[in-house]
Amino acid sequence: MKILITGASSGIGEEFARQYAQEENELILLARREEKLSSLKKELYAQCKSVEVIVADVTDFETLQEKLKSISSLDMVILNAGISLGHSSGLEHIPSIEEFEKLYRVNVLSAHAILEVLLPLFKTQKSGKIVFISSLASLFSMPSSKIYSSSKRALNAYAEGVRYKYNSYGIKVINILPGFIKSELTDKNEFNMPLILETKPAVKKIINAISKNKREYIFPLRFYLIIRLLNLLPSFLREKIVNSLK
Repeated sequence: MKILITGASSGIGEEFARQYAQEENELILLARREEKLSSLKKELYAQCKSVEVIVADVTDFETLQEKLKSISSLDMVILNAGISLGHSSGLEHIPSIEEFEKLYRVNVLSAHAILEVLLPLFKTQKSGKIVFISSLASLFSMPSSKIYSSSKRALNAYAEGVRYKYNSYGIKVINILPGFIKSELTDKNEFNMPLILETKPAVKKIINAISKNKREYIFPLRFYLIIRLLNLLPSFLREKIVNSLK
């Protein structure tokens, strides 16, 4: 299987690369940090059929798309690249429009920039698997994570639309909504993250869901059920609970 992984130089993306590094797989690892990618390639090249690296910033859409055009065949893309402003600044900091724009360019627009190149390829092949890495945060927006949550909610809507449009071409779309997973992204958070998962077992769960072609995979279940319960409450009560957590 030939797999493209974005945001592959650290965290979840790096762990995807390690767990998919098997002798039958060809990996294409994409990230902006060349040294980290080169080091990962050196570590994994003997474990799988081939490892290729693409050094690109996912927000430099023109360069990104030009480099992706070299891919002539592909079985799966894992759209993992993402950033967060973190929660530590809480309610006191009003994010700048530059921060807002950068987060949306990475978390939402880069997915379309990549798929604008890859979808014609998948259509021609009449096969392909697109994996979106969203977040449980997309289902409930805390005041200190409103931009991140809204970006992931937008990604959910986009993934749903892609699934409906391209299902008839044999293209499978899988949306993953994890809770907190240890990574550079969650390292920014200066609070106790409930039910936080270690990177390796969390990625193993995601890969299992991908192998089963789950349309949507949300975990951990307990965290999801808490969010479901909060969303079922009357808005005034939900607001009272959220305000008590500030």
